[in-house]
Amino acid sequence: MKKSYIFLLFGLVPFISFTQIPPSPAALQGTEIDFISDTQQPMMVEKIILKPTHNVKATSLLFSEILKTKPKSLYMLGDVVSLGYRNRKWKKIDYFLDSCRKENTTVCGLLGNHDVMGRRKKGERMFDKRFPENVRTGYISVTDSVAIILLNSNFSKLSAGDKNKQDQWYQSALNALDSNEAIKAVIVTCHHAPYTNSKIVGSSKQVQQNFVPGYIASKKARLFITGHTHGFEHFKVMGKDFLVIGGGGGLHQPLDNSETRIPDAALEYKPLFHYLSVRRISDELLVTSHYLKNDFATFDTGHSFTTTQSSFATLKAVGDITNTNP
Repeated sequence: MKKSYIFLLFGLVPFISFTQIPPSPAALQGTEIDFISDTQQPMMVEKIILKPTHNVKATSLLFSEILKTKPKSLYMLGDVVSLGYRNRKWKKIDYFLDSCRKENTTVCGLLGNHDVMGRRKKGERMFDKRFPENVRTGYISVTDSVAIILLNSNFSKLSAGDKNKQDQWYQSALNALDSNEAIKAVIVTCHHAPYTNSKIVGSSKQVQQNFVPGYIASKKARLFITGHTHGFEHFKVMGKDFLVIGGGGGLHQPLDNSETRIPDAALEYKPLFHYLSVRRISDELLVTSHYLKNDFATFDTGHSFTTTQSSFATLKAVGDITNTNP
């Protein structure tokens, strides 16, 4: 059994529909890598704008389902709790993390805006206590020859020096992973979505500028996964896949359904609560969203696809990619 290691170290294409083909039994035998985002308990102020739907119960059910499937690794993509600096907000998360690790599931996390809200330094200390491998500018975790890059997209909380360090490290990491024969695929993650149709948070221009070009240029990078938007979205940008998976329990956000929206390959798949599993098949990735059904009793398999190498991956210099805006 392969171990998990931690290393510290748009021109938008037309709408593409995906045929939902059940994964083959052979594919499901691969190592499971799970992702979840926005598991924070809703705040009272948020409930003034958005409607709650048994969100805390949904998060608990998602956690139970993940524990049942026993993935090799789990990645929590920010907004783990509603206020990171308050110790009592971590009680249920601590129990879940302890349960995961007892099942030999490696758990990694990255910072979301709620994790550093209010009192950043204390929030980061609380976060690092639960995720000791975290590096505030970015780090790499490897599971089953898949390298997951975890980046901090809370740019307003980073100094100019931190941002410069992050930029240099990120590009160096992508180059090193592309050259490493032991790495078969790369997944880039951060909290804020570069592309989203959310009416509440919107697309992050800074993520588009700082993280997307390197991802597009990388020959091994197959997925860019984020949260922040409380919903599920799938975008194709310059032949590459971008997923928004903020369905861990936050209040569901309305999406722009107008003709000017960003084309979404998962337009008909909008569950309230969900998590993602990824399995490597040679150099590609089988990606599957698992959602909590409306009866709050069972889970089902939803949007699923297998990645393919983009022709744009031949663009090795970031400078060759001049437009990543939809």
